[in-house]
Amino acid sequence: MSITRDEVAHLARLARLDLSEEELARMPGQLDAILGAVAQVSEVAGPDVPPTSHAIGLVNVLREDVVRPCLTSAAALSGAPAAEDERFRVPRILGEEP
Repeated sequence: MSITRDEVAHLARLARLDLSEEELARMPGQLDAILGAVAQVSEVAGPDVPPTSHAIGLVNVLREDVVRPCLTSAAALSGAPAAEDERFRVPRILGEEP
């Protein structure tokens, strides 16, 4: 499969790329090289090769979820300027109640 200058010009027009004459002359060869490389990979990758998105396998690094002691509400509220009913008391930001 070979890409022609006219095909590159057509694709550039569709993509709204303003390519110069020099670029239109150079692109077919470069795109042919890319298609050739993809074809080579396709030949090597048989049905026994699983598809992958990375060259190196990635694994999430996660720790086991373990229940640990946490602050009591009294300890959490101990540094608060005001508390009420085991909650932080904050100034009202909306209008007065009717």
